[in-house]
Amino acid sequence: MTSLKDHSVLQNGAGSDRIVISVDAMGGDRGPAAVVAGIAQSAQKNPTLDFILHGPEQELQKLVKKKRDLDGRCVIRDAEGVVKMTDKPSQVMRNGKGTSMWSALEAVKQKEATVAVSCGNTGALMALSMIRLRKLPGINRPAIAILWPSRNPSGFNVMLDVGADIRADAQDLLQYALMGTSYARNGLDLERPRVGLLNVGTEENKGFPELKEAFDLIAANADRAQFEFVGYVEGGDIPGDRCDVIVTDGFTGNIALKTGEGTAKLIGDNLKNSFSLSPLSRLAGLIALPALKRFQKKIDPRRVNGGVFLGLNGTVVKSHGSADATGISAAVKLAFELAQAGFGDRLAARVASAAELAQNDAAADDRDAEDKSKT
Repeated sequence: MTSLKDHSVLQNGAGSDRIVISVDAMGGDRGPAAVVAGIAQSAQKNPTLDFILHGPEQELQKLVKKKRDLDGRCVIRDAEGVVKMTDKPSQVMRNGKGTSMWSALEAVKQKEATVAVSCGNTGALMALSMIRLRKLPGINRPAIAILWPSRNPSGFNVMLDVGADIRADAQDLLQYALMGTSYARNGLDLERPRVGLLNVGTEENKGFPELKEAFDLIAANADRAQFEFVGYVEGGDIPGDRCDVIVTDGFTGNIALKTGEGTAKLIGDNLKNSFSLSPLSRLAGLIALPALKRFQKKIDPRRVNGGVFLGLNGTVVKSHGSADATGISAAVKLAFELAQAGFGDRLAARVASAAELAQNDAAADDRDAEDKSKT
């Protein structure tokens, strides 16, 4: 395996200001052509961005040669194996070595790239990420965080978990709040993010017992973790401006995500049909075209494509399996911005600090219990 730092293709451009993204070229519904087209778009927009591309070498070489923007900025790592969407994570964990997904994560593990990007099987990607990169100390369950279009000045809210694990107890939800806060602080430039816990209502007596326990834990950690806890939030607050970070379990979060994407597509399709019913409606559509394009761009899931795996010793961005070149470019842009912000190191430091606080609290509780027993 050729090391990036001594590879002649990137030797001239390598330097402290270069950011290298490791990209799994296989596994997406549209094949490697869409992936190569997407990273070429990103290369055109970001002159300090380089790539390690993983997949069958001969096939990728033909695609890369057609993209001038990738000339001298893309190393191909030969990986013949492909993780399919139908593969079970347990199978991939046993037989994943030699696949493009494994190779993409290995480049991050070896510090050759800052972030890995893949369109592949979500369960398999999370399973391999935990094997190759390992969880951060103190993290029980990693989470997938996404940026959701909202009414906030930043234009987005952070929501997690959206599918890394369908289960989450109170301690997990606290960790999601801490990781989501770090993401919002670095990704949305918010000094003191507002955190909400997703529930079926805002009243404190509603919800499962683990939600009520998580409510107390998150509230108790808000001041020292430097975020504002707004309490329970409802589904209507996900695209709203009441909070910046929405915390939930992966089962609920994934359903909300898919519902939102389906609704956005329904609205777009209905608007298109409505403005084509008659000559008058077509004229009205022509007049409203600039506003409609702005609206379509805002709700287009491709342009906010990319879920970030949080809680690992390395940053991984999961793109939609059905992403086209525009969607791939959006996922790479997110990876690039996270790398620029040094997000991985900052998140690790915040998680370590939270773990230390939790240990101190546990030690204090033990001392209090011991003192009471003596009296």
